[in-house]
Amino acid sequence: MTGWLIFFFTLFLASLGFASYKSYSKNRSSDDFMLGGSNIGSILGFLTFSAALFSAFTFMGMPDFFRTHGVGAWLFLAVSDALMVFMLIWFGYALRKKASQVGYKGVAGFVQSCFQNKWAGYLVFISSFLFLIPYVAIQIRGISIFLNAAFPDLIPDWGWSAVLVVLMLVYSEIGGLKAIMYSDAIQGVIMLAVIWIIGLTCLSMAGGLEAGLAKVEESNAALLSLPGPKGLFSSPFLIASAIAIVLIPVSQPQFTTRLVVLKSLKSVHKMAYAVGIFAILVILPTAFIGLYGAVKYPDVSTAEFLSAALLFDQASPVAALAVVGLFAACLSTTNAQIFALGTELRSLLSGPDKRNMRITQLAILVFSVVVLVFSTYMSDELVLLARVSFAGTSMIAPVVMGAVVFRNPPKSLLILSGFCLTYFVLSLLEVVPAGFAGLPTDAAMYCILIPVSAIIMIVHHFTQKNTHEIKHDPKGQKEG
Repeated sequence: MTGWLIFFFTLFLASLGFASYKSYSKNRSSDDFMLGGSNIGSILGFLTFSAALFSAFTFMGMPDFFRTHGVGAWLFLAVSDALMVFMLIWFGYALRKKASQVGYKGVAGFVQSCFQNKWAGYLVFISSFLFLIPYVAIQIRGISIFLNAAFPDLIPDWGWSAVLVVLMLVYSEIGGLKAIMYSDAIQGVIMLAVIWIIGLTCLSMAGGLEAGLAKVEESNAALLSLPGPKGLFSSPFLIASAIAIVLIPVSQPQFTTRLVVLKSLKSVHKMAYAVGIFAILVILPTAFIGLYGAVKYPDVSTAEFLSAALLFDQASPVAALAVVGLFAACLSTTNAQIFALGTELRSLLSGPDKRNMRITQLAILVFSVVVLVFSTYMSDELVLLARVSFAGTSMIAPVVMGAVVFRNPPKSLLILSGFCLTYFVLSLLEVVPAGFAGLPTDAAMYCILIPVSAIIMIVHHFTQKNTHEIKHDPKGQKEG
């Protein structure tokens, strides 16, 4: 397999080098570097959005999730992603319209400008920092588990993580956002091809779909129904998960920014439809791999299952391509998330452009070191950790929506989102109870966040409308 690894890695690194060369410009502005010139087509936009969304956690986490928790994983991710397409279409239109009026350098700076309140921007940045750092660490943790299991005596886990982070820093520094998007496109194509090859191979080794399901029913029938053998897929869990995933374009800045930098609204619509199709195509084969794991490796650890199903049980060329595909998936997602944090920080800075860029580049280095350290403490539950990241950032979704929808958004949304975000974080730290009224924390927070946000926005809409009408009263005075 070594020869195939060298061959595929050489092709991958050469493609990254070419993408960096194509993206590099000596006299580029900070907007060119951080926002890719805001002239991205629908095909590249679709591939970069999909690759950032379906990353190493999908490639590695979803097969293990299916193997451990069963068919409810399809409802958890595939259905939720399909619903997200509708949010992409509406939110993409509203966001681009508002961004054309007030400007856009990042979500935090955009929200700060709309609310005319510096704390609005700080709230968005804090949310991104608290939950994107663990999300990036998940990717690094995932690939280090796989590579260490595949090559146990080569280098330790942290060594693989360090190699990935250094490569990410060098690549993003040379090419900026556009280079990251090209990397995403390369990764997306590799991942889709590899995961289908492995998925079909695993389905065949399980004896086919019908025979595989029959074997699972004999050994652990709970995998084929809700809420699954561990009772994970309860109604509150699935509903809360769907809300968190649907809100990803609103609350996760790397996706929000990708909606803005597309060259036209038509490109956004094409991208949204393509992402929905890609979601089904990339998740379905992970179910086949999970089925194979439930049949052949029901009781082994995550690392043992993944190294067997994705590596040792595959033909040498496929196994080598899987290693490269996973490495590419992890690299592109790490690039996207860390770079998004840098973009958010830059959007809050004022002063000379060169000074802001130096601060941003230094911050990206610091963020990368934090991620590297954090990745050594992550657990193997990749999908559930990713879900925590989605849920955490969704707590500030009302703030972003308010900024997009209203000319003068209500400040009370800041208080509401700030409260929900604080409680969610404290519950993770076990400072306050994790949930209440029999609901998990995220579901309980949504029971507060959604209706109260709706009330605030409706009241503000009519209040703002009445105030606007009074200001434009042609009589300009009361009767009496």
